[in-house]
Formats: sequence, C-alpha cells, structure tokens
Amino acid sequence: MLPASNLLGIIMAFTSALVWGSADFTGGMATRKRDQYQVVILSALSGLALLVIAALIFGETFPSLKGVFWATLAGITGAVGIATLYKALSIGESAVVAPTSAVIGAGLPVAFGFLIEGLPDPLRLVGFGLAFAGIWIVSQTTSEKTGDHRRGFFLAVIAGLGFAGFMIFMSRVESAKVFTPLIVSRSMVVVTALLMLKINKTGFPAVHGNWICLLAGVLDAGGNIFFMLAKHFTRLDTAVVLSSLYPAATVILTGLVLKERISLKQWIGVIVCLAAIILITV
Repeated sequence: MLPASNLLGIIMAFTSALVWGSADFTGGMATRKRDQYQVVILSALSGLALLVIAALIFGETFPSLKGVFWATLAGITGAVGIATLYKALSIGESAVVAPTSAVIGAGLPVAFGFLIEGLPDPLRLVGFGLAFAGIWIVSQTTSEKTGDHRRGFFLAVIAGLGFAGFMIFMSRVESAKVFTPLIVSRSMVVVTALLMLKINKTGFPAVHGNWICLLAGVLDAGGNIFFMLAKHFTRLDTAVVLSSLYPAATVILTGLVLKERISLKQWIGVIVCLAAIILITV
C-alpha cells in the first residue's frame, strides 16, 4: 500500500495532466480564431494574475535567491519551449512535433530523477516505459506534412528540451514554495510573448471577447501548480511521467467536445496511458 503522502503526490500529478490537457485543448480552440502569439500573451497574463492572487491569499513569500535563480531558468527554458513549439506547428509538422517534444520533455526529467533519487521499483519502471509509449502514440496526428521534416524535428527537439528544462529547474526550487516560483517563471513567459508580438509585428489583443485565451492561461497555470505540489509529495520521476500524460486528456476532450474523430491509434495510446497509470500507482 502506498504511503499517504506518495498517494497524494500521484493524485496531484494526475490532476496536473488533466488540467494541462484541458489548457492545450482550450489554447488550440483559441488559435482557431486568434493569432497564435496573441493567444500566448493573453494566456500568459491570465495565468500570471491567477498565481499572484493565489500567492497573496496564502501569504507566500518569494523563494531564496537560489530559488529565484532556478525559477528564472525554468521560465526561460519553458518560454523557449512554447515559442519553438508554436513555430514548429506553424510549418505544418504537428505529426512529428507533438510526440517528439512530449517524450523528450518527459524523458529528460525522469532521467534526472533517476540520478538524484535512484531507480524506482521494477513495476513502476515498466509503467514509465508504457507511459512514454502511450504519450508518443496518443500525440500522433493525421495531419499532412507540409513543411520541412528535418526542420520540424529539430524544432520539436528544442521544444522538448525547453519543457524538460522547466520541470528540472523547477524541481530545484525549495519545496515549501509553490506560487511565487511560478510567478517568476511565468513573468519570463510574458516577456517572451511580448517579444514575439513585436518581432511578428502583431498587435496586442483586446481582453474583451477573448475569454477562451484567458481560460487557457488559467488552466495552464493550474497545471503548473498541481505539478509543483506533486513533486513535493512524490518522486520527481513519478510526478513528471504522470503529469506528462496530458496529451491523452487533450485528445479525449477534442473527441467529446468538438466531435472530432479520434483515430484507432490514438485510442490505443489512451489505453496504454491508462495501463501505465495503474502500474505506476500500484
């Protein structure tokens, strides 16, 4: 039987995946009507507002200078991951980008967790393997490749490294802090989003009428909060793997809400992810 604290961490990590998956779904919906960089800035600002409010309510102080340093690095790498992911998707390589960035983004923090915490038990290792397979399968799309395949793959690797950097650097922040480190990192995303708007000569979007962009930011920040809590109560590798199952939530929401057809391969990926959850949480 799992210790209560470890079980709580697993629940938090799984909740993070559900919330992050919902954020990706709403963000995808928003980009159908808005420029991708306008979506990024609005979602970044709404997420930052949520974090500031939460920090004030709970009276959380900022981490030490060392913690601020790690949170800043997390924000920079996370912002690079987001910017690169959007760029890769814009050249029509989603079939390559989504699974590659997702697996790299989860794989490197898991390897880092092995180094600092040692290997988990064999059953959980099998669960990790199934999770990576499930993430890859469920992230597959039927989109035609319209851009440069090598360039798309290269950008996907950079995006994955950025997402991995966010998780690894955030794991180095003192565990007692949740909201304020995320405020630091989210501020870096806001700066990056503003730069993208300027570089692409895109106007700043109006807040009114763009509620779905704001919702995407709130959900993304919520996913970050649950991840921070998860890595406090359970092993880093477990928190990373379970929270990285978010593509499954995105796919299921797309089928339920938008009535878009989910391929047999993606359903298989969802089932593999569920099997991985069972093995990891046993």
